[in-house]
Amino acid sequence: MQRKDKRSWFFWIERTIILWLGGVLGFMLIDYLSVGLTVNSWETAFVVVALLGILNALFWPLLSRIFLPFMVFTVGVGSLLLNGFLIWIISNFVPGITIGGAALILTPLGITLITTTLSSILTLDDDASYYRTVLRRRIKESEGKDFKKKPGTIFLEIDGLSEKILKEAIEMGLMPTLKSWIERGSHEITSWETDLSSQTGASQAGILHGNNYNIPAFRWVEKPNNNKLMVSTGLNDANLIEERISDGKGLLSSNGASRSNLFSGDAADVIFTYSKLKNLRMFYNKTWYYFYSNPSNFSRIIILFFWEVLLEFKSQFMHTFKNIRPRLRRGFVYPFVRAGASVFLREITTYTLIGDIINGNVDVAYVTYLGYDEIAHHSGTRDDDAFHALIGLDKQFKRLDQAKEYAKRSYYLVIQSDHGQTNGATFKQRYGLTLDDLVRRLMPSHISIYSKLSSNEDHFGQVLTEPGKDARRYLRDKKDIVIKNSRELRVNTLKTFKESHLVKGKLADYIKNYKVKERPEKVSKENADVIVLASGNMGLIYLTELQNRLFYEEINELYPDLIPGVVQHEGVGFIMVHSSKYGPLAIGSEGIHYLRDNAVEGIDPLANFGSRAVEHLIRTDSFEYTPDILVNSFYDSEKDEIAAFEELVGSHGGLGGEQSHPFLMHPVEWNLNNVEIIGAEELHRILKNKLN
Repeated sequence: MQRKDKRSWFFWIERTIILWLGGVLGFMLIDYLSVGLTVNSWETAFVVVALLGILNALFWPLLSRIFLPFMVFTVGVGSLLLNGFLIWIISNFVPGITIGGAALILTPLGITLITTTLSSILTLDDDASYYRTVLRRRIKESEGKDFKKKPGTIFLEIDGLSEKILKEAIEMGLMPTLKSWIERGSHEITSWETDLSSQTGASQAGILHGNNYNIPAFRWVEKPNNNKLMVSTGLNDANLIEERISDGKGLLSSNGASRSNLFSGDAADVIFTYSKLKNLRMFYNKTWYYFYSNPSNFSRIIILFFWEVLLEFKSQFMHTFKNIRPRLRRGFVYPFVRAGASVFLREITTYTLIGDIINGNVDVAYVTYLGYDEIAHHSGTRDDDAFHALIGLDKQFKRLDQAKEYAKRSYYLVIQSDHGQTNGATFKQRYGLTLDDLVRRLMPSHISIYSKLSSNEDHFGQVLTEPGKDARRYLRDKKDIVIKNSRELRVNTLKTFKESHLVKGKLADYIKNYKVKERPEKVSKENADVIVLASGNMGLIYLTELQNRLFYEEINELYPDLIPGVVQHEGVGFIMVHSSKYGPLAIGSEGIHYLRDNAVEGIDPLANFGSRAVEHLIRTDSFEYTPDILVNSFYDSEKDEIAAFEELVGSHGGLGGEQSHPFLMHPVEWNLNNVEIIGAEELHRILKNKLN
């Protein structure tokens, strides 16, 4: 034991000296750049770094508590300024150094750049040091505290990761922490199946609140509500959706915490929870202390952030150089979006969770890690970039596992996903036109169409862009879609509508023999008569003639080219419409599945989409906001590919492949071996039961 203590002391001394030298190099680097810092000699730099270390050790815990609100609401910039302020104080007592201007921020960044690089090269145990020093005070404070005997639970969601790819990453040795849990017998993996809307909005509504009814996609139209366009990440819409689905008894309602989620699960303790972002009071939380308790944490994140940006630019070059396909043009902004999801939110989330574990007050916490989903959308589900994100997440899980060793209360760590992703070239890449273009070709030239085909594109980026769009919509004192006078004639046609001559037995022949007619492609999107949306490989077509959903027969009467033309396209697997006579129908190019009777005419269009496709479609058909025509792309089971209606390589939202098969990696004592988990609401019931 004494030898171990001696090794720890030698390691601490060695680490301190190396990082001291790193700090000096950081000072000299900023001095060389001439941005507001001057240091007259290396000796002066040594003295200043030593004094800065002493001041941080003595006063930073107190300063970070006092200025915590300032650092939180400046999203970390305040911590850089506070660091710069300490250096400025030292400069008033040590001759040979002056600091001001941009150097107040750049100097702490320069020091962290050097020390982080040295730590990586020399594999210095930064996390262990963090627990030994920064958290030592809080750990001592917890001594003698009466903690609950029942273990708490931390749910760690990897957004967009399928069960199959998780197992591949573990077998490849990319996630050694998770592999060790399985090998030592503490955890096991159970699969579950999403609802038809295999995306975060529907899945988290079901998981966290036990209710995802009436959420047909990431985006949808509410025709009875003046054709309101709802989006899961809309600043106003997310809050409205939660009000609809919440009964106050969500997964996190009993002393829970929500971190970086779309919905709160009825938790009172929230950080970066989108449905609560409008409430700035809820943004501030004392748990932030565990992030800002180390003066270099924010600087470290900035360095990692820009390193991730460089990795993305490198990735774009390599994908082009190697001609990797399918491939997207990701643009200049996307690298910063990727870094925000993969680094910024990831690191902040982990530190706040460490605080939850050390504190021991939270009974249950739920957190979303967005990085893999964001990268897989643009690079592919099995690309090196996507696996790089999983390697980074495994390190977070290791840090959380280490935090348990310093906690006085036991916690279960549960890893899970809300959906998977399925790979494939996009609909536009394959066929040279979008779903919007296809619909335009099948409609009369005077029909105006509005489309939004980027519902999951830059998922994290929407956190930044949607608030601005919401504000602009709020300021516009107009309806989103103005009803044209020409509709009156078509509405009158519906009033005198008689039952279609098409009867069961002839529908398949009508579809099969239909010939596509060329239509003008350029139609104004203003004053739309038709709205076309996308959610991965699910397309939604809303015909805004009436506030109610149109029957199949009515659609054929109004737009006789539309249904046959869409179904006949080789990129479409099936569509779902509702017949006034036969109920919900799944129609393919060579057959029809009568969902209500579970009867098939011709070749079953759902044969390739899983054993529960009928069940999922019938449920979605019952939603109030289901589109007039729901479109699902083809699924190639041999290649495991779909064709997204948005420009995403890896996508999710409809049926087909790995997108519908996420996982739950849970403690073995939960004993879920023989449990079938179908739908997010069922998963909620199981998790809620395990928490009670």
